[in-house]
Amino acid sequence: MRILGEGQYDIADTHLDKLNELDAVLQSAAVSGDERAFATGLRALLDAVRALGTPLPADTLAPSDLILPDEGTSLHEVQALLAGEGLIPG
Repeated sequence: MRILGEGQYDIADTHLDKLNELDAVLQSAAVSGDERAFATGLRALLDAVRALGTPLPADTLAPSDLILPDEGTSLHEVQALLAGEGLIPG
């Protein structure tokens, strides 16, 4: 999993349910246009990826299954990225 502008993280499948819960909160905030809840949800999702994932070395170039926006990404930018399943499918 990649966080834009930051790097890649290896995430164990056992953590995907937790990340999907956080993604659902983020998606709900984005759909409703709630900028405060969106900022909080995005921060929580990125913090969870950082906490649960193992950072890959900076010189590692590997394809990422999922790419997440950085914390500076606006609500409108994420609304454009969201498909029916949010940022994390599943």
